[in-house]
Amino acid sequence: MQRALGLAAQAAEAGEVPVGAVVVQGGEVIGEGFNQPISASDPSAHAEVMAMRAAARQQQNYRLPGATLYVTIEPCTMCFGTLIHARIGRVVYGATEPRAGVITSQLQLPEQNFFNHKVQVEGGVLAEEAGALLKDFFRKRR
Repeated sequence: MQRALGLAAQAAEAGEVPVGAVVVQGGEVIGEGFNQPISASDPSAHAEVMAMRAAARQQQNYRLPGATLYVTIEPCTMCFGTLIHARIGRVVYGATEPRAGVITSQLQLPEQNFFNHKVQVEGGVLAEEAGALLKDFFRKRR
């Protein structure tokens, strides 16, 4: 999660919302990314998606079974759907996202029975640090 926080700081330096993500499999980082929808002119360029894209390229497989996605903030609907399609085994997130987070804050998607894949979830890891990055970023923009 420390690495994801460093990536989130890179996003903030680039003027993007500070979210970072890392995909780990077998104790090895296989993909990482940070938010870049503005700089990439790509609405899907969230940190989680960027990290899973990098991991899939590295593994030469769009499926990432057994991998863990570490992300600084609770994933949104798009990112959760992507990790389901990638067959990520576990997601670990930092701060909750009360408006758009879909793991615990809103839709509780991991608890739904209609998906063909189940994801283990752990939240609140380095939540204060992740939340502080976001608060500082938005405070400076106001």
